[in-house]
Amino acid sequence: MKNATNFIIITTAIIVVLVVGKGILIPFIFALIFWFLTREIRKTIYRLPFAKKFIPKWLSNILVFTLIVLAFGFVSEIITNSITELTTSYSKYEPNVEKIINSLTGYFHADFITSVKSVIGDFNYGSVLGNIANGISGLLGDTFMIVIYALFIFLEEASFIKKLHKIFSTEKAYGSMKAILTKVEYSISNYLRLKTYVSLLTGVLSYIVLVLVGVDSAPFWAFLIFLLNYIPTIGSLVATVFPAIFSLIQFGEFTPFIIVLIAVGSVQVIVGNVVEPRVFGKSLNLSPLVTILALAIWGKIWGITGMILSVPITVIMIIVFSQFEKTLPIAIMLSESGEIDKTKESL
Repeated sequence: MKNATNFIIITTAIIVVLVVGKGILIPFIFALIFWFLTREIRKTIYRLPFAKKFIPKWLSNILVFTLIVLAFGFVSEIITNSITELTTSYSKYEPNVEKIINSLTGYFHADFITSVKSVIGDFNYGSVLGNIANGISGLLGDTFMIVIYALFIFLEEASFIKKLHKIFSTEKAYGSMKAILTKVEYSISNYLRLKTYVSLLTGVLSYIVLVLVGVDSAPFWAFLIFLLNYIPTIGSLVATVFPAIFSLIQFGEFTPFIIVLIAVGSVQVIVGNVVEPRVFGKSLNLSPLVTILALAIWGKIWGITGMILSVPITVIMIIVFSQFEKTLPIAIMLSESGEIDKTKESL
């Protein structure tokens, strides 16, 4: 009974901290992701011949850090311009909504179209795009804090191992903790790297489809597809439906809508069911049911950001829980096969 009470109290406290500290924690987590990506790019650089000899570690950090910031600024500029273009184009697309409704009315000859028309009539396309613009502006507003956090993480990296060694005085405890941290870093870096490759491939192929069809603001929709692909299961569905519906509003015809829906959907299916399993294999060891539950829970706590981060957070939980006897059953339940790869020495 006491253990159950303590569990409820601790869980409640964690949820409160996650909700209340959302504004601080989310930029910090993105800064950690920034750091992971930088380390991965740095490892790639050092695979080049003579790179270790001529490029010191501090210089590689500066180069990679600057490269990512410039890339993020370039993408942000494109997305902001696309959002502005979409927001100001409402008057141009509005007549097409009426045209679509009339076409549906003539095809179905049903009274329920009137109800649909009334719902669509109250739908403010400009307002929705304005909300999207505000969301992206909020993310861009957090960019400064993300960069600051990432900078201090880089500065802390050099002394972290020394601090860790002093905290865990015995070699056994220090070795176990270092093994856990190494495994966490490898798993998350591996996931982010592979998922970024897969999402980038999906975004590029979808961009080609949208450009060929002639959909406006194709860079924005391609970026949205790239971003939503990080959300398990439902992300690919939403990423397919959004540009398809927009093409219907833009052209006022069903042919472009069907082409975009089938073509982008095919890209999602092929990449998601053929390419991604071959790339990831069984490296994540995450139960599909747990993936969906994590998606729902973190989405409820942190919204879209929580959905994107749900898989990395759950992978970390499995790795950490697997190192302690009392939490090992939880790690087994969260895993896909029940097989847990523990470090050589437990704490």
